[in-house]
Amino acid sequence: MAAHFDRRLRKAAVTTTVAAVAVAALSASQAPDVTADGNGRQTTADNMPTSDTPPEESATGNSPYYTDLPPLNSPNPSPTTGTPSSRGSSEAGIPATVLDAYKKAESELRRAKPGCNLPWQLLAAIGKVESGQARGGRVDANGTTIGRIIGPQLDGNGFALIKDTDNGVYDGNSSYDNAVGPMQFIPSTWAWAGRDGNGDGKEDPNNVYDAALAAGHYLCRFDWDLSDQADLNRAILSYNNSQDYLNTVLSWLEHYRKGTHEIPDGTGSLPVGRSDDTNAGASPSPGRTGASTPPTAPGTTPSPGHSPSKPPSSGRPTDPGGPSTGPSTPPKDPTPPTET
Repeated sequence: MAAHFDRRLRKAAVTTTVAAVAVAALSASQAPDVTADGNGRQTTADNMPTSDTPPEESATGNSPYYTDLPPLNSPNPSPTTGTPSSRGSSEAGIPATVLDAYKKAESELRRAKPGCNLPWQLLAAIGKVESGQARGGRVDANGTTIGRIIGPQLDGNGFALIKDTDNGVYDGNSSYDNAVGPMQFIPSTWAWAGRDGNGDGKEDPNNVYDAALAAGHYLCRFDWDLSDQADLNRAILSYNNSQDYLNTVLSWLEHYRKGTHEIPDGTGSLPVGRSDDTNAGASPSPGRTGASTPPTAPGTTPSPGHSPSKPPSSGRPTDPGGPSTGPSTPPKDPTPPTET
């Protein structure tokens, strides 16, 4: 009788323990940012974006981009740095610090994610389309842009609607987000994708080394192999979901692969056509004839009018030298910056 009673006590204890574990797991699953392990213990949730887990929006929030196309011919062989020939062919030239940032990012990705096969020319193509290579290489010795490059506020007025996520820390706008820096990351993407590319202990979207490395990791997530055309297309579209954007980036990628060269910082040319201009793409870039629209990406079909943003024509990235709380209205044909 005593043995039977003892068995009943042990059975009741086991039942009580199982119920306690179940309740703990249920409670944890309902609490914000908390999960339960196999023993019912509460642990910190891992459902926040990791360095390779993208949020819903693209890297740029589908912000406007430069639509200028490369000239038909690249210098071959490339001119020697500093010669009059190199200064006169700035479309194929990339500012020295910016080029160094792209190549360092490629080297790091070759080590960290060798299966991605990221070419530095892809970073250069995106950098050209997003910011004109950091406004022609207007950066300091550490690679930080001289004056922040800030896109239009994403307030849903002709653009995506992305309310403020960084309290204006990066873009100076506490109401809506803006794309920031030479690779035009929006703050909510930078929060998980940001990298320290120059080893100064900071992750700064305004630094071309940090931004280039972040862009490389962004493009290499999902185990994409960028030597495969289909994966390459997917990666570029994830950066800005526009068929026209894809085709424009691929045009510059092909151009840089044919040959490029280093030019002094601050001497690069600044594109003028933008996707949010009603006249964007109306005339070809200098030196490019018979090619006012970019080629269609292999394996894709054109999507006329699928630009991430239409009207207002005041949404060009700006160089305010400080915070920006909304779209600015720069000159129609800005003059490339000159280093002094």
